[in-house]
Amino acid sequence: MESKIKNLIQESLKNLGIESTDFVVEHPGDLKMGDYSTNVAMALSKKLGQNPREIAEKIMSKMSRTPLDMIEKIEVAGAGFINFYLSKEFFVGSIKEILENKDFGKNKTFSGKKIMVEYTDPNPFKPFHIGHLMSNAIGESVARLVEYGGAETVHAIYQGDVGPHVAKAIWAILKKGMPEENLSVAEKADYIGVCYSEGATAYEDDPEIKKEIDEINKKVYERSDDKINEAYDWGRAITLEAFEGVYKKLGSKFEHYYFESVMAPIGKKVVLENTPKVFTESDGAVVFKGEDHDAKLHTRVFINSQGLPTYEAKEIGLTMTKFEKVNPDMSIVITAIEQGDYMRVVQKAISLIHPDYEVRMKHVTHGMLRFATGKMSSRKGNVITGESLIKDVSESILEKIKDRDLPQDEKEKISIQVGVAALKYSILKQGAGSDVIYDFEKSISFEGDSGPYMQYSYARTRTLVEKAKKEGIEPSVENTGEEITQLEKMLYRFPEVVYRASSEFEPHYVANYLIELSRTYNSFYGNTQIINKEDPTSAYKVALTFAFSEVMKNGLYLLGIEAPEKM
Repeated sequence: MESKIKNLIQESLKNLGIESTDFVVEHPGDLKMGDYSTNVAMALSKKLGQNPREIAEKIMSKMSRTPLDMIEKIEVAGAGFINFYLSKEFFVGSIKEILENKDFGKNKTFSGKKIMVEYTDPNPFKPFHIGHLMSNAIGESVARLVEYGGAETVHAIYQGDVGPHVAKAIWAILKKGMPEENLSVAEKADYIGVCYSEGATAYEDDPEIKKEIDEINKKVYERSDDKINEAYDWGRAITLEAFEGVYKKLGSKFEHYYFESVMAPIGKKVVLENTPKVFTESDGAVVFKGEDHDAKLHTRVFINSQGLPTYEAKEIGLTMTKFEKVNPDMSIVITAIEQGDYMRVVQKAISLIHPDYEVRMKHVTHGMLRFATGKMSSRKGNVITGESLIKDVSESILEKIKDRDLPQDEKEKISIQVGVAALKYSILKQGAGSDVIYDFEKSISFEGDSGPYMQYSYARTRTLVEKAKKEGIEPSVENTGEEITQLEKMLYRFPEVVYRASSEFEPHYVANYLIELSRTYNSFYGNTQIINKEDPTSAYKVALTFAFSEVMKNGLYLLGIEAPEKM
């Protein structure tokens, strides 16, 4: 409908002999001001030297209702806004479409495209930290959004299984010894995390230990020491297995797993082959002088003085591998915003080697998840890990629902689903690049601005739909009553919201829409007797309830959030 209104405005301008300009068609903040509004008259006012309200009146006079018979009225308001009011037939038609179309909200933005989304990226030998939780929530949602846009979506994960952090953990493992064999995978992974923290501290505090760890780092690459290899193989396997348990809770599955140990030699080879064409030798290292190509960039080392490839070279190896093996039309990478400068330098270097890759690389950044005490550092061991946060939130939810009349295993399943929703919504309701101030208690509330509130709203409708079936009331759009409610005025917007979110790779549009939709439905629920055999409009009210549940289920899916039938 938005595009149809834009076309109608363009046609009116043409009939008036006015050259078109940039303008917006959007939903007014107040539903009383129409279902759509445009600022086209204000946009033209300065250009034409005329009063915007007079321009708006002229445009409105030229608008024909024939191509838009779903518009009930058009009026000029305020300084010169043109407001459009949709007809009752339009809203009823949209409810019918939702009832009949299980794919309501899907679009063809990326039809025929293969899009790879790389996200989460936890490193073996280190804990699954809060940043990985941020990356996973945003990346999973972006992947689902582009899939809803018609893309063939490929889910990828890139993990640092070599590098200084690995050597730091192995140094401590060699000093402390292996943990008891009867420990669980999670407990062994926790032990490795403690070893990493101890090794990281020792590396900074003791120059002699720093030399030892640097030597271990070199031997990990060389695979030249049996004891180091044994500790490495054990630690890598344990942490990767532990991560899989976290991915399962978060609802993520990956088709492609990439590792720095494999990408390192590929990246090093590419860098050396393009030296001095793209890269430059400097003090025994190989660097890329970004500032020579863009004043906003800087110099970064790609091969260090020891001859080892850095993160930058590995990133080049990864990108080349993705395009050579998978050949996506677009490669989206989700990282923390602090890696923005680093990624821009790497992408510039890649563009000089493969100019065709440049327009196919998309970098989406996220902010930090902060608590009252501020950003926490895993290096000092005072970290709240992403996994422990999921556990804490889920246990709090379990306590909230302990008295519900449900089997214990179902309560535990729901507690994880709702706990993950609490975290994901807290992350996704913000723009991707924004920091998140996480409020534990608000996040787990079943009322207000939270993921559990949206899930509870959905679960409530499932109970109502089942009750309606028992009463013999089937959803119908025949007897609608006189008034169109705010619920109808919200439901039809879902495809527009999804289109914008997928086009801009911004899940927060969906998150904010769903919370507003939940509030709208709950207001409708609180002020309406939905199931009443004596009421001829009851079937339509059930249809509205069913439509809401379908939109909520689809929307929650796009956020990577489960939609429990019971809570």
